[in-house]
Amino acid sequence: MPALLHHWTFAIPEIWVLVMACAVLLADLFWGQRSPHLAALLSAVTILGAMLLTLAQWGLNGSAFAGQLLLDPFTLVAELSVELLSLLVLLYSPRYLRERSLYRGEVFVLLLFALLGSMIMISGANLLILYLGLELLALSQYALVALQRDNLRAVEAALKYFILGALASGLLLYGMSLLYGLTGSLDIAHIAGGLVNAGADNFVLTMALVFVVAGIAFKLGAAPFHMWIPDAYQGAPTVMTLFMATAPKVAAFALVLRILAQGNAGAVEIWQQLFVALAVASLLIGNVVAIAQSNLKRMLAYSTVSNIGFLSLGIVAGNANGLASAFYYVLVYALMAAAGFGMILLLSREGFEAEDIADFAGLAQRRPWYALLMLIVMFSMAGVPPTVGFTAKLAVFQALVQAGYVPLAVFAILMAVVGAFYYLRVVKVMYFDPVPQDAPELAPDALTRTVLGLNSVALLLLGILPGALLGLCFQALQGVL
Repeated sequence: MPALLHHWTFAIPEIWVLVMACAVLLADLFWGQRSPHLAALLSAVTILGAMLLTLAQWGLNGSAFAGQLLLDPFTLVAELSVELLSLLVLLYSPRYLRERSLYRGEVFVLLLFALLGSMIMISGANLLILYLGLELLALSQYALVALQRDNLRAVEAALKYFILGALASGLLLYGMSLLYGLTGSLDIAHIAGGLVNAGADNFVLTMALVFVVAGIAFKLGAAPFHMWIPDAYQGAPTVMTLFMATAPKVAAFALVLRILAQGNAGAVEIWQQLFVALAVASLLIGNVVAIAQSNLKRMLAYSTVSNIGFLSLGIVAGNANGLASAFYYVLVYALMAAAGFGMILLLSREGFEAEDIADFAGLAQRRPWYALLMLIVMFSMAGVPPTVGFTAKLAVFQALVQAGYVPLAVFAILMAVVGAFYYLRVVKVMYFDPVPQDAPELAPDALTRTVLGLNSVALLLLGILPGALLGLCFQALQGVL
């Protein structure tokens, strides 16, 4: 009995989210018509409860269910991060969803199941568990993208995302099956031990890692596996785009840590080389193509590809410092993406999506505070001090140089300069372009204004005082690797 209680204690946040997701579904089915806010309120309670339960586990360390779930410092920090990001999505969403007749219970249920999938990907220590978490997240995202069934662009984006996602899942599953064939185990710890005798020059191991990295690269959005990102980001409702750009990226990084850094540490030379190629392609394609975009959501989509390139640089370093800097980068990027898409939500209104860069023309003259918030977001994405985006890029560059990849670091710095162009173009449009004659009056709701203000100011404060979050990420990774 004590052993069983130990297992349930380790998995209590995931169990809570699962039970509450089912409860939200039933509550909406029976009382949704009479209480339209019920599903949203219960979802907020669910996420806050999950955060409290995760915090209650602080200091615990070990595994449960025959080693299939891990509770370590990384699990706690990453799960808290995806819970916080999901709560941000929930807070950003009410007005936007109501104006588009999407304020329905199933939206919040899908969001909770996506959160559950992310949490399983983070805490899983078994290939099958990791894959099940990944599919739970992916299936929820496909449905979230296709929510507007009368919007052909959204349906097309969902279809492309589903087809390419199924292909990527197949590649990942095939790579996992090869790892199982090599080691005879699905557990990460046993795989790490079984590969000691396989040798880094083993052809089957190389092919297994190629397939695994390809599958993970798709989930991250790294080039050349980024084809789904521009269409999915542009076609999906902006709230769903905000979610896709945040929590799932943290969960995808967890796959890198669990399968590659922990499960295949002995083959680090193989997956390091693969991530070098992904980083170069992502930085080049993401930054160059983003320059040509006039649609802000599409520009931010290619910006995602570029940022995954910077994230990959930390993975290339291959050591604890590199992976810690990559973890820090993915958390910072998620906060920046949330603020960027949050600004689009703020300026959108019923019947209008503020997703073109031209829609921000003269914003500084109409609403100086909103323009200042967007300036902070764009400066952070460009890596301008003293924002947190600068600190994140600096941490990755330092890890890369320390690992001996100086030419790659120089290339990345050049790409950061190129990337600054399209971010600063948005600032130029806001501050120097005239206000359009037909510009409507901006009347965002208080909740969206407050959340966006806190989100944007956090980017500045975390840049001025980077020690706490950066130290937390380094402690989380050093306690695992």
